[in-house]
Amino acid sequence: MSAEGSAADAAAAAGAPRVDVQPTPNPNALKFVLDRPVKTEGSSTYRDSLDCGENRLAAALFSVRGVSQLHFFGNAITVTKFGFEEWDDLEDGIIGIVGDLAGDHDPDYFDPDPEAERRAALSPELRKIEEILDRTVRPGLQGDGGDIQALELQGDVLVVRYQGACGTCPSATTGTLEAIKSILRDEFRPGIEVHIAPEL
Repeated sequence: MSAEGSAADAAAAAGAPRVDVQPTPNPNALKFVLDRPVKTEGSSTYRDSLDCGENRLAAALFSVRGVSQLHFFGNAITVTKFGFEEWDDLEDGIIGIVGDLAGDHDPDYFDPDPEAERRAALSPELRKIEEILDRTVRPGLQGDGGDIQALELQGDVLVVRYQGACGTCPSATTGTLEAIKSILRDEFRPGIEVHIAPEL
């Protein structure tokens, strides 16, 4: 039995939520899937404990050495680690914190929604692009613990930013990017080019 399996079984026996660990296309990101929601509406991405606001579970997860980013969506927490850390050194700590705190975690926690404000301020063209991404690309990215934002359009050049597990995923700069470009050329503008914004 794997270490994460034994830790999850022990947590379940103690009355804590069941936690299943699933891979993502990014070797530096894993999904920790619970038997209950962690975010009822929308998603939250955190880069450090100061970003977490009222989300005590997220803040506690940053105490695990090597955690670089968290993405809360549905019933999953996608954890991205720094490349120099090993998952064997992180998984038990993450599962332990989730088991200890998930029972008191409110999936309706208040989280400022900068995405809604950002979209409201977008140009009509960028809003159209976001609508296309909502229908075609975003569900798959969110299923893998990530997301995408359309940031800027100048002429035929679109700049996007990946979030969550997508941010450091090798396929994000190759196959995924080509798929996004192909979809937008079909549904938005034939000559569009898509570039990834640098990490903040």
